[in-house]
Amino acid sequence: MEVNETLVQQLADLARLEFSDQEKKEIKGDLQRMITFVEKLNELDTTHVKPLLHLTADRNVLREDTVVPSITREEGLKNAPAANDQYFKVPKVIKK
Repeated sequence: MEVNETLVQQLADLARLEFSDQEKKEIKGDLQRMITFVEKLNELDTTHVKPLLHLTADRNVLREDTVVPSITREEGLKNAPAANDQYFKVPKVIKK
């Protein structure tokens, strides 16, 4: 695939970017090198290569879901700067 100025301009328009003539030349060269690299990769025979789903053989390590002791509501609220018997009191943040 050949990268030309029309393709660079189309990509710039799609990305809503503006480039100077010098930047367009640099981008054209960069795109051409990337496409050449991908085309080179397509030459490889991958018929016997299994798809890579995970980078490692590790599985999710999950802990047992067990009930553990927790603090009571009163203990949780006792150091709050402002609270009633059930909730933390916080300043109003939504204006009408």
